[in-house]
Amino acid sequence: MVYRRTPAVQARLDAQRSAILDAAVALLAEHGYAGCAMTAVAARAKVATGTLYRHFPGKAELVAEVFDTVVGREVEAVRDAAAVPSDAGQQVVAVVRTFATRALKQPRLAYALLAEPVDAPVERRRLVFRRAFRDVIADRVRGGVREGTVPPQDADTTAAAVVGAAAEVLIGPLTRGEADAVDELSAFTLRALGARHAVDP
Repeated sequence: MVYRRTPAVQARLDAQRSAILDAAVALLAEHGYAGCAMTAVAARAKVATGTLYRHFPGKAELVAEVFDTVVGREVEAVRDAAAVPSDAGQQVVAVVRTFATRALKQPRLAYALLAEPVDAPVERRRLVFRRAFRDVIADRVRGGVREGTVPPQDADTTAAAVVGAAAEVLIGPLTRGEADAVDELSAFTLRALGARHAVDP
């Protein structure tokens, strides 16, 4: 006979999983990937360590799911930013500014998501989401090429370069707690696109 969980049991398990994920996010925001130990997550979530391992086989799998949740929200935020009614250059700048501003509000968490050395399953998630950010920008670049507001170019290459530059530029401000990189990053983005705002008087 197949065991079927009752709704009450499933609700308890779902609540435990949610508490574990919330605890992992909090520890990443405070201490980064290195400080997000399974025992610390269990203590923060108020569950036994054995219970934690019943939900996640290890730290890498736990943090990979945190990536899915947290970075998924960031992708949605930049998609919303890209929908601003403007030309392609300003839409891409809106994406970059949203990405950077949100990162700088939670610098330790953002550093863990962007650049901190992590285990292979988490690194694979990181690459997936970098491509998601790239695709949002590339779509706007292709639109700008069609409209004539940016010069002809390979949209995927430009978008990958902008995402890579944004991540690299932010590493310093995230580790030093500075917030003055957003304007420079925006100006760089327009120059990289060859957008008319970068050259018009």
